[in-house]
Amino acid sequence: MIRSIWTDPTKRRWVGWAALASAFVVVNFHRVSTAVLADTLSRAFDTTGAELGLLHSAFFYVYAPMQLFAGILADRMGTRRVATVGSAVMGIGVVWFSFSGTYLSGFLARLLIGLGGGVIYIATLRYCANWYRADEFATVTGLTLSASAVGGLLAATPLAVLVAAVGWRDGLVGIGLGGFVITAGVLVFVRDTPAAAGFSALEGTPEAATQTFSEVLSGVRTIFRRQDTWIMGVMLFFATGMNFTVMGLWGVPYIVQAYDVSVQTASLYTLVGNAGLVVGSPVLGWLSDRLEERTGIILVAAVAYFLAYTSIVALGTPPLWYVGLIFFLVMFLLGGFTLSYTVIKERHTAERSGTATGTINGMGFLGAAVLPGVLGWVLDVFWTGDTVSGSRVYTLFGYRVAFGVAAASGLIALVCATWLHWRAQ
Repeated sequence: MIRSIWTDPTKRRWVGWAALASAFVVVNFHRVSTAVLADTLSRAFDTTGAELGLLHSAFFYVYAPMQLFAGILADRMGTRRVATVGSAVMGIGVVWFSFSGTYLSGFLARLLIGLGGGVIYIATLRYCANWYRADEFATVTGLTLSASAVGGLLAATPLAVLVAAVGWRDGLVGIGLGGFVITAGVLVFVRDTPAAAGFSALEGTPEAATQTFSEVLSGVRTIFRRQDTWIMGVMLFFATGMNFTVMGLWGVPYIVQAYDVSVQTASLYTLVGNAGLVVGSPVLGWLSDRLEERTGIILVAAVAYFLAYTSIVALGTPPLWYVGLIFFLVMFLLGGFTLSYTVIKERHTAERSGTATGTINGMGFLGAAVLPGVLGWVLDVFWTGDTVSGSRVYTLFGYRVAFGVAAASGLIALVCATWLHWRAQ
């Protein structure tokens, strides 16, 4: 059985994918872990809501622009080297953050985590483009996002339990060390192409050659000149950016204050939300490949996404079970938006697949960098002037306004999805 895994390329590709997916689990853990740690970090660094939003967003300030560079690096240098170095840098940043004694030190450490983590997803997509057929790409991309969502699950209730048991600093040290083990796995098991692993090209997969630097730059210019690149980028800016703002930072404080429950209890609802991504990405990716439909599924997801956030605004403070349902739904629907990676990959050559997907992914996570601070500023306007255990208390109306911003983001994403589907007909 073990021998067949190493000699059969259709099985061997899954070994490399599993190593990369494990690294991406760690990335997703760190980009949403501040939701559970919000009150703890607010006390540790004595922050306002806007400052806490900036600390959370520090990860994305580097992560977002790194998506384009990650695409260029993956196209030029290959997945194995890029992902190995990125995973190692991320681990260093995690250990640094755990020892940070000041806001500035914590901010810089989060930047380093984003720098290392910023190359993992696009390097993985480049690997998938080389090892999987075109009619498998949406499915395996969905599986990759589903695997990453496990990081979101671990960053919810399990992280809350870990922090309660050993403290946030010791907990993060252990997680950082575990990340180095995964780095070793990437180095040992990942190969850029079937040929690099000693196989001939798999049937139906492209034989993508390494590009010269001038060819990479030419591809970048072509990608940025296309109108659909910007439409998909703006759509992901508001859809991806808002989801990671809610699930990654403000969702837990909202539930704690609005429903008077503990952080551990509130984290169960962001765990449910991340479970939506675990299910939604592979299901919608598989459905897209099965129906051979991309933009129509994106449009349906965009409509439901807008209505989901709007319903919280309309209801004010709905039952807690309903909040969990909406959190699950918006993350499930994110799997529809991420079909954009398949759309743009199919519109460019195999050699440019990393750069193309990296470009729109970077725009999406630029939203994750900007929107947490925006919602933090909105909430600071509605600060009651009180603090509980060092954390600011906001009015329920303030949170309602914040969800209004989320609904507005959904509307903009819907307009973009409508344009994309219309132009595809």
